[in-house]
Amino acid sequence: MSKSLTKLWLRGLRRLVAGQVEAIRAPKPRAAAKPARAKTAKPKLKSNAAAKAAGAPRAGASARPPMRESRVRPRASAWARGKWARSFHSAPPTSGRFVNHMSYALYLPPKTDFEPMPLVVMLHGCKQNADEFAQGTRINLLADRYGFAVLYPEQSKHDHAHRCWRWYDDSGGGGGGEAASVVSLVNAMVEQHDLDGERVYLAGMSAGAGLAALLAVRYPHVFAAVGVHSGVVFGEARSAIGAMDVMRRGSRSDPVTLIDAAVDVRDYPGMPAIIVHGELDSVVSAVNAEQLTKQFLRLNGFIDAAGNRRAGEAREETHSEGVVTDYIKSGRRVVKTSIVRGLGHSWAGGDDTVAFHSSKGPDSSALMWEFFKFQRRPSATARDAYVA
Repeated sequence: MSKSLTKLWLRGLRRLVAGQVEAIRAPKPRAAAKPARAKTAKPKLKSNAAAKAAGAPRAGASARPPMRESRVRPRASAWARGKWARSFHSAPPTSGRFVNHMSYALYLPPKTDFEPMPLVVMLHGCKQNADEFAQGTRINLLADRYGFAVLYPEQSKHDHAHRCWRWYDDSGGGGGGEAASVVSLVNAMVEQHDLDGERVYLAGMSAGAGLAALLAVRYPHVFAAVGVHSGVVFGEARSAIGAMDVMRRGSRSDPVTLIDAAVDVRDYPGMPAIIVHGELDSVVSAVNAEQLTKQFLRLNGFIDAAGNRRAGEAREETHSEGVVTDYIKSGRRVVKTSIVRGLGHSWAGGDDTVAFHSSKGPDSSALMWEFFKFQRRPSATARDAYVA
């Protein structure tokens, strides 16, 4: 009897131990179940639409991983029908710099005829890049409609941590070198893409506007007209600290005197200019727009050294969006200003989902193109023929 009880007890103990061992070993088969998780892999998606809904790349996209240069890039190029390309240009060396690569983006709209296209050069502001400026200004859409190319030079973070152009420093190692690099880039793009060298226009925002003014003063034979949005009076600042003071207060010196000190106005060929500024701009005071207007009136022979009108007429109109003034000389509009009501330090009429752009006011890109399209800078050959 005792032996049979012992056998039953031992048999039960074995079952208990065997059950515990199985419980311990039970998780191991899960490793073999891993292939079942592959059901969610991309090859199992039935279509590109399903892949998009699942947040996965389209079928076959793994062979060409998307570039991650900017979140904005796909939108900037997708809005328009032309070609958006990014690259860099090897510009001539500048002071203390033997290798001078300038990054840029170029937008070419679909070409409908065989005539060389005009070119608009767009200079972004601080804390911006080419992609954001393209999206914020939406000028690529105008390029499709009117048939012009758009070039976006891009400041390097190595030259300035916030991507600001150093417009206040005219030296070869500062803004002067940056301006020379932009001119080198423009000449290369005109030649490579068979663009119209007589219709190259320049526009900039904030620090980009500062560099645009520097380019207009130093390289008048390259550009047919300039657009200055939220820009700073030319010639007063000489350092970054001085630039901040001028931005807030404008120039303490006579703006006409500053231009006369920088340029021999008698030999200057003129530079049609459109100036746009927000009346509530707290970064660059609107007094800068008034002073810039005087400087470009002087450069276009509209006023004399004392600031007195010597030619032409001014026509001012007040609209719900602000005040617009046209300065007309010999039947031709040479300077235009637009002071936008309620606008701060932003590109007027732009995409306000992008920093430093606002939907307030008129479409600045459209205003500038409307002004640009009537301007032309004769080439050197044409000028020589005209003089002869």
